[in-house]
Amino acid sequence: MQIKLLAIGKTDNKQLLQLIQEYTKRLGHYIKFNLDIIPDIKNSKNLSEAQQKQKEGELILKKINTSDVLILLDENGKQLDSVGFSNYLQKHMNSGIKQLVFVIGGPYGFSEEVYQKAQGKLSLSKMTFSHQMVRLFFIEQLYRGYTILRNEPYHHK
Repeated sequence: MQIKLLAIGKTDNKQLLQLIQEYTKRLGHYIKFNLDIIPDIKNSKNLSEAQQKQKEGELILKKINTSDVLILLDENGKQLDSVGFSNYLQKHMNSGIKQLVFVIGGPYGFSEEVYQKAQGKLSLSKMTFSHQMVRLFFIEQLYRGYTILRNEPYHHK
């Protein structure tokens, strides 16, 4: 299995970029991982929320293969602790899927078409984080999940 994280818009904070790269590198010891950035919608200030979600949704769906399992990172999704998330990853690995795709949407969330295509939703927190920070938090949690599965000392209960 491989994991892809789709995100809308580039990360412009150098410190966040360095940390994202660090955890992406660490994660590479456990699984094939790809961070795929979808460029921001041009002239989004001239679009309504619904139009922006629609355009972002079209770009997201172009990046999804029919065999992919699509999981949305959504504030209304299921919340898991780190051990629960590691079990969630293990369950997907055991299912024999080729690629697990997680998506961080734009500032207004996802289009209805993306919600319909998704096989699940996860929430990282009830709190709101910037889209740039969520990338780091999620990649770190992937790394943490794999260290838990390997009984490595990174995670402490």
